[in-house]
This record gives sequence, structure tokens and C-alpha cells, in this order.
Amino acid sequence: MSTLPIIGVWLGGWAINLWLARFDTRASRAAVAAIFGLTLIALWEMTVRIHEVPAVILPAPSQIAASIVQNRSLLVTDFVQTILRGALTGWVIGATAAILAAIAIDRSPFLQKGLLPIGNFVAALPIVGIAPILVMWFGFDWHSKAAVVVVMVFFPILVNMVAGLRATDALQRDLMASWAAPYGASLILMRLPAALPFLFNGLKITTTLALIGAIVAEFFGSPTKGMGFRISTAVGRLDLPLVWAEIVVAALAGTCFYAIVALIERRATFWHPSQRNNRG
Repeated sequence: MSTLPIIGVWLGGWAINLWLARFDTRASRAAVAAIFGLTLIALWEMTVRIHEVPAVILPAPSQIAASIVQNRSLLVTDFVQTILRGALTGWVIGATAAILAAIAIDRSPFLQKGLLPIGNFVAALPIVGIAPILVMWFGFDWHSKAAVVVVMVFFPILVNMVAGLRATDALQRDLMASWAAPYGASLILMRLPAALPFLFNGLKITTTLALIGAIVAEFFGSPTKGMGFRISTAVGRLDLPLVWAEIVVAALAGTCFYAIVALIERRATFWHPSQRNNRG
């Protein structure tokens, strides 16, 4: 009998979403997503409360929210250390290096045969293997975490950028050649615009990789701040609400990070068919 309220909440949310899905407007789609998320949170809270699940196993959403309020200063400090310094800095450096390397590869067949295999080799290195090494090289502060992020995001962006630079067809290249356009003009006017959809695919993929890399790297050495450091110490104290609070902050930061990149993509590639279809 204790599961009947849980089933009732689930069926109620499902019925409301089925009714809203018929309208297929932007507001209805947002409402469906919001109701689905709130339903999951309500089911989580009810399951923990009804079955008396210990907080060390799975804290309730209300306990996590209370931990966020109580430890907000710690969470802000960890956010700045891990997300803004480690993840964002490493993502920007890695993306910039990947774009420049892709242009060099597109320009030089020799580099194409040399850099891509090296990039593939680096991408295959396990993070748990390279993180301790980079911590020893760059120290225990955020610099080593940014270095881990650079290694993680470099190859996905490089592969997408190289594919994008090759996306132009032979007719377009022949037309630029008939105008005696130098490589720089061809790159700016033809290759880079064609590569933008591919580039943004790589950038969106690596937004989550950057956060994961920065957090995991902090398990192998960090000052007394940072999300990875806080999670490892909170687990040792069995403070699972704080662990989940850090997870929630990281998830929200990753979602916002991805959304910002997607918004920039929509503005920069408004001419692409996929963006026109999304607006329609």
C-alpha cells in the first residue's frame, strides 16, 4: 500500500504531460519538461520518506536543498575553483589549440599524417593515468586541472574541426581557385563558415568532458577547495547530502555551459538548415 501514492503521482504527471503534448508549442514543451522533472523529484522525495531510506544511502531532495543552503559559501568557492578556473580555462585553451591545429592540418598534408595519429593516441590515454602526472607537473592548484581538461577536449574538437574544414565541395573550391583566392581568403570566406556546425558539435560535446575532467583531476591532488576535493572529503565523513549538493551544482553548471554554447551556435549558424528547422 505504501507504493500507491508513488504510483498515483507518476500517473498524474504522465496524464498531464500527455494532455500538454497535444499542443506542440514552445510553452507546452517547456511545461512538459518542467512537469517531468518535478514529478521525478517528487517521486524521489516520496520514495525516500515512505521507505525510510538512510541519508548515507540516498538523501532526499529536501535534504540536498538544505545542504545547498547551509553550505552555499563552500559551494561558491568550489564552483569558482573547479568550474571557472579549472574547467573553463582548460576548455578555452584546448578549444583554441584544437582549432589552430585543425587549420594547420588542413593546410599541410604532412601534419595531417602526423598530428591526427598523435591526437588519437592522446585521446586514448585514461584520465586516471594522466591526471596524477599532470598534477605533479603543474602543481596542486587549478593549473593542473586545466591541463587535464586541455588533454580531454583537444581531440574531439580537433576531429570535428578537421571534418568541417573538409566539408566544402569541389565546385566551391574550384570557384575560389578560379578567382585566384589565397588560402587565407578561402579559409575565412569558405572553409570556416562551412566548419562552424562541425566545430560547435565538438564544443558542445566537450562542455561535459571539461567538467568531468576538472572534477576527477581533483581527486589526485588539490588544495582545500574544489568540487572533487569536497566530494572525496564529504564521502569520508558520510555527509552524502553535501556530496549530492556538489553533484547538483556541477550538473546545473554543465547544463548552463551547454546551453550557452548552443545559443551561440544558433546565432552563429542561423543560415544552416538544422537551425532553420529548429526555429520552424
